[in-house]
Amino acid sequence: MALYEDTLLCNFPKCRAKLSGFAWVTACSHIFCDPHGSGEFSRSPAVCPACSSALSGKLDIVRSELSPPEEYKAMVLAGLRPEIVLEISSRALAFWTYQVQQERLHQQYCCRLEEQLKQTELLCSQRLQGKECEVSGVKGELSALSKLLEEYKRKYSDVSEKLMERNRQHHKLQGLYDSLRLRNMAASSQERESRERERGSHGYIFSRAVGQPKFHTPQGSRSHCGEGDHKNRHALFYSPPPGGTVPTAAASSFEAEKEGFFQFPSPAQEGPHSYYMQKQ
Repeated sequence: MALYEDTLLCNFPKCRAKLSGFAWVTACSHIFCDPHGSGEFSRSPAVCPACSSALSGKLDIVRSELSPPEEYKAMVLAGLRPEIVLEISSRALAFWTYQVQQERLHQQYCCRLEEQLKQTELLCSQRLQGKECEVSGVKGELSALSKLLEEYKRKYSDVSEKLMERNRQHHKLQGLYDSLRLRNMAASSQERESRERERGSHGYIFSRAVGQPKFHTPQGSRSHCGEGDHKNRHALFYSPPPGGTVPTAAASSFEAEKEGFFQFPSPAQEGPHSYYMQKQ
């Protein structure tokens, strides 16, 4: 901005408006618009809003007219020595130059901020695009995982139904197994009892003279049988083991003894008077 191209701006941080009419000029080379200057400098002690400098002097704050009339221009410096006029003019020009330089620096600073803002926006947009791509990828994975989860749920429900069916079959088979086991136990107990009865029936023999049964065991005394009977006792009263067979030698001996023991003479062999003679 050239020195003559534009007017000055209000130095209030939140204003930055072009000055016109009246303005408030401070000794610290700052200028403010009439509304902000009237509001800020009406308080005591007065402080510059731009640099926070104390303005306690009588002429530290001056309210100036920016477009004075021709009468004011003709009379304001009249009667002053040339060096004073030049000093006043040089100080006025220095104030104007300072304001223009500050405004230029401010604009440059604003330009740098705008460039940084643009770069930041570009970087943020690139990162945002990258994040959007990542989000889209994550959404795709999430949808795939949700489908997989639904499939697993369906498989789990199918497996649960199959498991329940297998459990029902298992309980049914367990009941059948228990009933068959009880039946087999009852049948085995009955078979054991029948074998014990058969084994006990092999220990009985019939006496030759009396029709009553007489039980002999292998532990019987020798006074009830002879020496020969004692020797053949094992073959005569042999009991086969449960479910087994009698050995060949024992079976033949047992058959021979049985035939000799249970053979009785017929009346024709004893003679016609044998029974009568015995009776007398």
